[in-house]
Amino acid sequence: MSIPFSNTHYRIPQGFGNLLEGLTREILREQPENIPAFAAAYFENLLEKREKTNFDPAEWGAKLDDRFYNNHAFKDQEQPVKCDLVQEMSSTSEKKEDERATALASPEEEEEEKEKEENAAVKIQSVFRGHMAREEMKKMKDKQENGEETK
Repeated sequence: MSIPFSNTHYRIPQGFGNLLEGLTREILREQPENIPAFAAAYFENLLEKREKTNFDPAEWGAKLDDRFYNNHAFKDQEQPVKCDLVQEMSSTSEKKEDERATALASPEEEEEEKEKEENAAVKIQSVFRGHMAREEMKKMKDKQENGEETK
């Protein structure tokens, strides 16, 4: 029960919003009849994945939100000038970090990549089928025109 003029403000735990967004997305995608049972199965599956891969989407989402809302680096107008040696060292360390990041892709990123590939394949297939249908229609029209001309 809430008190209308209370000073109490509840804080949403970090990552909780991301978990609810994921659940909502899956509910909208699947359209289950029993939403509480679907939510229980969804969270059970999420727990199993977390135990197997040691990847927690709530923690990952909290880190992303924290970086987005608390990163003030974009406010700096001028970058400090570095000497050539420091620039070379930083560029090599950035390359190493990029290589590590690509090697350690999260399961969610892999799923997103797979989904993108599937969507691209569906699009290519539909374009090809449309092309084939247009070719068939063109042949049918040609036959009809040639058939009418010979009559």
